Amino acid sequence: ELKDFVARNKARVSTRNMAMSRQKKLDKMDIIELDREKPKPEFHFKTARTSGKMIFETNDLVIGYDEPLSKPLNFSMERGQKIALVGTNGIGKTTLLNTLAGFEHPDEGQVLIGGEKVKDPVPNRVTIFQHYGLLPWQTVEKNVMLGLLAKKIPKEQARAAAAKYIDLVGLAGFEHVRPAQLSGGMQQRVSIARGLAVQPDVLFMDEPFAALDAITRLKMQDDIHRIAEEEGVTVVFVTHDIEEAVALADRIVVLTPNPGRVKEIIKVELGPDRLRTADDFLAVRDHVFDVFGMKPNWNVEYVI
Repeated sequence: ELKDFVARNKARVSTRNMAMSRQKKLDKMDIIELDREKPKPEFHFKTARTSGKMIFETNDLVIGYDEPLSKPLNFSMERGQKIALVGTNGIGKTTLLNTLAGFEHPDEGQVLIGGEKVKDPVPNRVTIFQHYGLLPWQTVEKNVMLGLLAKKIPKEQARAAAAKYIDLVGLAGFEHVRPAQLSGGMQQRVSIARGLAVQPDVLFMDEPFAALDAITRLKMQDDIHRIAEEEGVTVVFVTHDIEEAVALADRIVVLTPNPGRVKEIIKVELGPDRLRTADDFLAVRDHVFDVFGMKPNWNVEYVI
């Protein structure tokens, strides 16, 4: 009888526990459904972009280097323009980019952005380096949110902003993936999304596509050109690739050695849609080759 009594009690306790467990699951499902019904946070935050048409100026800029840019550099650019710095290895392209971004100081002259002298890097000027700089232990979403959270943007707004720019660079669906699970091109897209998410005045890029294969590089060039046009971002980038400069830039700053100087600033007036095989594209590319002294001078004779 005692055994039967114990068995019946065990059965009652087991039944009660199962009922409680089932109720907890149902309650949890109700909470999840309620969370799903809540409206998703929208991306409302805006940074104070520099006002005015002229955003970027250099005044008699001289930068020391192994082969210094000894001739004073003077150029200006308007909001939304894209400038390519093109030259041979060792001429000082990255040093010039770092000076424009505020990471280094010039030997002479000054850089002005929005009428203010550039002294140090600031949050509204973002630099994208060759090696992505992603946190390997964080997901795509959290890597993109990094700059926003550093600016004290509320977490829900930061998450909404991250979603917008992850979608903009074509990575929707990869929000919870870690960098090691992505290709090189996809990692670079994450880096670009993180830079754009803080809505910078100026986006600096140091050979951002150098490590990518040729096909991925062409795709990324088209993507960054489209995104920069859509977002109205001012872009300054370094490249060795003359076609890349023509495909992305509104102006190409040609740097040559002995002595280090700006040989020519070429205006690229091709419009937003650029076809690499079009005659006008090839004409600009040939002009850059000519400035570097790389275009053969063939004397063609016609005999009738």
